[in-house]
Amino acid sequence: MRVLVVEDDDVLSDGLRRALNRAGYSVDLAQDGVGGVAAARAQSYGAILLDLGLPDVNGMTVLRELRDRGDTTPVIILTANDKSGQKVAGLDSGADDYVSKPFDLDELLARVRAQIRSRDRRASDILVAGDVRLDLAGRVATRDGAPVALTAKEFRVLAELMRRAGRFVSKSELEDGLYDGDAGVESNTIEVTIYALRRKLGGDLILTARGLGYMIEPSR
Repeated sequence: MRVLVVEDDDVLSDGLRRALNRAGYSVDLAQDGVGGVAAARAQSYGAILLDLGLPDVNGMTVLRELRDRGDTTPVIILTANDKSGQKVAGLDSGADDYVSKPFDLDELLARVRAQIRSRDRRASDILVAGDVRLDLAGRVATRDGAPVALTAKEFRVLAELMRRAGRFVSKSELEDGLYDGDAGVESNTIEVTIYALRRKLGGDLILTARGLGYMIEPSR
């Protein structure tokens, strides 16, 4: 796992690098905001440690730029300013945690581990197929980044197909998942739901094979 440290204090950044290395992380260092943004664009990180008092653009500006371009990497702010207003501003701008200097290295490492675990849990709640993205926890569907309004039935059928991407799922299997085996459902419910999903998300998203059922191809 790789961590980015954006800190202009050479002594502190070197100490963080060594501590993170000992904990098993690979570390990249950036000494200013421009370098931090460039590194985050070029490389995927498990977490970013971000100083607010940088020599060019401040850390808050870096944070907003990352979030504005859709970067969801966990960001832990490092700052000598422990005023509550500054903390609120940082969290409202998209920071995931906030640590005041001076800090305990063991506590900081624990916070890094916690943020990486949280990111991994969030990632497991996301399903992707082509330009369609399904957030299971938030119950939000998007196509090419734009929200798509789905009914509860449509969401559940789409989630089942995306979980089993690359495999055909029979109509009866989809019905069982939708109604827990209730035999009193209308016979055309799945067909109507598939039709609605194709209309909202694109006709080529869901494949049909007679006798096999429906399938969404896995993302490549």
